[in-house]
Amino acid sequence: MDEVLMTTGVALWRQIAGTLEREIAEGNPAPGGRLPTEAQLSARFGVNRHTVRRGLEELTRSGLVRVEQGRGAFVSEDVLDYSVGARTRFSEWIRRHNKEPSGRTLQLRLLAASPAVAEALGIAAAARVVLFERLGMANDRPVSLGLHYFPAARLRGLYAALGGTAGEPIGITEALRRIGIDDYQRRSTKVSARMPDAREAELLDMPRNRPILVTENINVDRAGSVIEFGLTCYPTPRVQIVFEPETT
Repeated sequence: MDEVLMTTGVALWRQIAGTLEREIAEGNPAPGGRLPTEAQLSARFGVNRHTVRRGLEELTRSGLVRVEQGRGAFVSEDVLDYSVGARTRFSEWIRRHNKEPSGRTLQLRLLAASPAVAEALGIAAAARVVLFERLGMANDRPVSLGLHYFPAARLRGLYAALGGTAGEPIGITEALRRIGIDDYQRRSTKVSARMPDAREAELLDMPRNRPILVTENINVDRAGSVIEFGLTCYPTPRVQIVFEPETT
C-alpha cells in the first residue's frame, strides 16, 4: 500500500529518510536487518528509485544504514570494542557490552602440528595438538571465529574437557580450569586484516567485500609455559580491536 508523503516544502527524499529513521529507532528492522529493496520502497512511497536512493544516502552518511554492493541496505549494528589485555576472556568481553555471550563448536580434534603451529607452541614439528574451532556470538550474532591450538602432551585431559569424548562442549577457560590451569594470560597479540574467504563470510554473516581483522595470540600459564596458539577472525562491521596501555 502506497504512503502519502506530505507536500510541506520538505523534500520527498528527506521525508523518506525521516520515516525510515523512525522505524529503525523502533526496531524495524533490527540492527543488522535488511531494509526493503529500492523497488519496494519506491512502490511504498510512490516515488522513483532516484528519490529513494537519495533518502538511503542520507541515512548512510549519518551512519544509521550501510549499503553493501549486490546485497542491499542494512541497519548498522553496534561496533563492539575488543580490548586486548593480559587477561582477555570472551564472555567477559561480550558482557561488558551488555550482550549475552554464546558459542558453537565447529570442530574438535587431535592432529599433527604444522610447522607454524609447532613453532608458536614451542613443541616438536608434527607433535600432537588439540584443535578447537569455535564460533563466538553476542546476542546470537557472530562476532568471532577462532582456531585454538593446544599442546596435547602438555595439557593432558584437555581434549576430553572440551567435549571430545562425552558431554556438552564448554568454553576454553572452564576446560583449562578442569585440568588444573586456573589462570593464564596473553603473551603476545599480532593483528592483521584481509578479506574473508567464502566459509568465513558465511559463518560470520558478513559480505565478502568487507575485511576481517585477524589476531594471532599466544597464551601462557602462570609458569610462563605456552598453552595456546590462537588464530581468530573478527567481522569489521561489528568488531574493532582496541589496544590500551597497561595501568600500574
